[in-house]
Amino acid sequence: MRAHPVFGDSLIAGLLFLADLTAFAGTERVPAGAIFLVGLMLTVPVAFRRKYPLGSSYVILLGGFLQLMTHGDIDYGLPVRAGDFALAVALYTIVAYAGRQQALLYSMALFVGTFIWAIWRLRDPSVAVILTFLVAVLFGFSWALGSFVGARRAYHSELEQRLKLLETERDQQARLAVGEERSRIARELHDVVAHAVSVMIVQADGAGYAIRTKPELAEAAVKTISDTGRQALTELRRLLGVLRSEDQSGTQWAPQPDARELPNLAENCRAAGLPVRLEIIGDVQDLPVGVGLSVYRIVQEALTNTLKHAGTGANAVVKVLRTDEKVVIEVTDDGFGTPHDLVAVSGGNGLIGMRERAGVLGGTLEAGPNPGGGWRVRAVMPLTAS
Repeated sequence: MRAHPVFGDSLIAGLLFLADLTAFAGTERVPAGAIFLVGLMLTVPVAFRRKYPLGSSYVILLGGFLQLMTHGDIDYGLPVRAGDFALAVALYTIVAYAGRQQALLYSMALFVGTFIWAIWRLRDPSVAVILTFLVAVLFGFSWALGSFVGARRAYHSELEQRLKLLETERDQQARLAVGEERSRIARELHDVVAHAVSVMIVQADGAGYAIRTKPELAEAAVKTISDTGRQALTELRRLLGVLRSEDQSGTQWAPQPDARELPNLAENCRAAGLPVRLEIIGDVQDLPVGVGLSVYRIVQEALTNTLKHAGTGANAVVKVLRTDEKVVIEVTDDGFGTPHDLVAVSGGNGLIGMRERAGVLGGTLEAGPNPGGGWRVRAVMPLTAS
């Protein structure tokens, strides 16, 4: 009924209309057309009460006044009919969906109609008191229920708006973090490419001097230029895919660390109090410069997260597997401290940075809890550019 309010309200209107059909058996002194018209005006608008709260409620009120004028007399046998319950439904609808100011106006109209009905149509004082009391209780319950539901709807609406605002802010922070990380990666790749170009210039100058006197040295220099140029071309292709910022402030012109520095990184973590076991399978000495840099940074960030969040007594294992086509990195720990994913959701950008580094090189990164406890980071990066 919440998903399809018109359908649910139509069921209520149909039940009210079926119950109101008993009014035809209540008296023979009232024209059947008037009874049927009043029944339609009281019950049919209930089906549209949420879509048109004010319009449907006032149509129901008009039906109630028409009943008052035609056959609301106790002598006719119809002082109250089942369709009159729609007046309470209408009051609840206005309080919950239109606000208290509109509900006060509607309540005044109900009060006037009830007063006229009690004085004019219910001439027996005892019957008038009893029926008026029951009607007042019903209307009071409708008002209280409408106020409660309206307050809950307002609270949920405000909560949904706050959640949407928080989601928007979170998405903006994530986009800013991605932009900053991409800029930092682009600057590092720029350093690598600049270093490669510098090597090519030096080798070309040396080959120019030795080409006549020592051709073997010139041949070796030309081969070095070719290899370095291919690597630089690969890095440039990757750079053009991620370069978003022209900010070159603080640029360092020396190459960044690569996979060959992983033993020193592990030793530094041990000195900081984190036992690290490093396993390197395959040759990581001649990795492409960008791949070696990303391997080092991903392992560095994963171990930093372990130091921050794994808790005391945790151990870490770093495995690097190099094959002909790819490099596989896996960093696991057995800590039981603050869950890494909660830290990342609360504002940490470490996982974002690692995913961006892997994505720049055409690879993938997975991060999540270990089935046996602790945390696991696994990255796969191809050695050839796609």
